[in-house]
Amino acid sequence: MVSNQKGGVGKTTTAISLGAALVQRGRRVLLIDLDPQANATSGLGVAKDGAGIYGVLLKEQPIKESIVTTSLEGLDLLPSGGDMAGAEVELVPLMAREFRLRQALRSLAETYDTVIVDCPPSLGLLTVNALAAGDAVLVPVQCEYYALEGLAQLLATIEAVRQRLNDRLEVLAIVLTMEDRRNRLSMQVTDEVRRHFPKLVARTRIPRTVRLAEAPSHGKPISIYDPSSRAAKAYDDLARELEQRMGQREPIALAGSA
Repeated sequence: MVSNQKGGVGKTTTAISLGAALVQRGRRVLLIDLDPQANATSGLGVAKDGAGIYGVLLKEQPIKESIVTTSLEGLDLLPSGGDMAGAEVELVPLMAREFRLRQALRSLAETYDTVIVDCPPSLGLLTVNALAAGDAVLVPVQCEYYALEGLAQLLATIEAVRQRLNDRLEVLAIVLTMEDRRNRLSMQVTDEVRRHFPKLVARTRIPRTVRLAEAPSHGKPISIYDPSSRAAKAYDDLARELEQRMGQREPIALAGSA
């Protein structure tokens, strides 16, 4: 899954762009929009008016009936919408509230090669559901002054979930986003994050580009909107790198999340 409790770090853009890059590398991918803001849904040109993830988590609707196709063949979406606004509160009294997503995903084990969950910018029950369901976490970190703020808390939450709810959970990588190599501060942040987390930081860094910012307004991933752009190339490189990292891990029984 793609998670960071800080907003504006390129989390949704990374979820969409990475999913598309993996599809172009021959994988069948499901993207789950777990964020009540539903930016991944609109960013793929899908309306926010369906039952989607809300029905799966709160109404126990079959997940296969809630999945929709996107304009990119091989990339499917479990959309979010306005009804998710109160989902955190509605989950509280439910039985096995932390495992609702895990239970729903069991029926998809043979359907997709990769499941990507776009988590909300918080560490509430929705994010805990994603952490309890997946096996790998990708953490986007923006190349800005406050890059490390909250990162320790996120890693502590991931470790707590690993110990109590999901012993297969690991941080797959930290990916640096919105990098501007002409900006001295951006490069200083890159060096600082790498100094703190030398083994976790991905080699691939995502550049700040206008074309990448434009793509969601057209309902397309960057690899379709502008396949020759620097950002499209970066996400293809990231997909390749993450496949290598996943390949170095022990086999996972549960449907994978990147």
